[in-house]
Amino acid sequence: MTLRIAEIFGPTIQGEGALIGEPTVFVRAGGCDYRCSWCDSLHAVDSANRHDWAKMSAEEVFDQVCTLSGGKPLTVSISGGNPAIQDFAPVITLGQAAGYRFACETQGSIAKPWFGALDTLVLSPKPPSSGEKVDWEAFDNCLIAAQSCEQVVMKIVIFDDIDYDWAKATAARYADLPLYLQPGNAEVDPDLPLDLQAATDRLLWLIEKVTADQWYAPRVLPQLHVLVWGNKRGV
Repeated sequence: MTLRIAEIFGPTIQGEGALIGEPTVFVRAGGCDYRCSWCDSLHAVDSANRHDWAKMSAEEVFDQVCTLSGGKPLTVSISGGNPAIQDFAPVITLGQAAGYRFACETQGSIAKPWFGALDTLVLSPKPPSSGEKVDWEAFDNCLIAAQSCEQVVMKIVIFDDIDYDWAKATAARYADLPLYLQPGNAEVDPDLPLDLQAATDRLLWLIEKVTADQWYAPRVLPQLHVLVWGNKRGV
């Protein structure tokens, strides 16, 4: 069995969500069943780029993780694209036997048995601004598959008032899931400089929204990697 891998990089710092700030090696899978309007990783999503994706065995993937981390166990984040399209169970088994921890972020459109072996599963349903529509039955199936996962959380990216209202409704639907909110980055071209003031303004806007509503359940976080590295691809 081979895996389609868009890139493996790190160690660097996790830039968002429940593990923000944690030293991490990223394994970015190639391929996705979504085409979000503001996708910032089209190199791992669009099948037009498939010729740039490496075909790697689980052993080859883990060997590269070990090389990058200097053999010192840390967190490995499986992302994409949508990594749930593929079978990462063998990579997780190899890594955990060597003391590595595994996180995965997916939109919750495809459930996989290996979700239950993860240390952290981040379900990130896409809001209306993405142009995609969430299949809540599929999302629920992901939760079922992840019942033995140590930590399951939800992360929602917010671009506007419509996304914000949608996030509140989604949070009410899944009140037991720890929730992380972050403002979306409107500029996804890695060749363009980031407008730091605009990014800061979006974060302040979101903070003001949740505090004005006395919505104290979610944690509001920046996209740390965007603020530090700008639109650089792969961070």
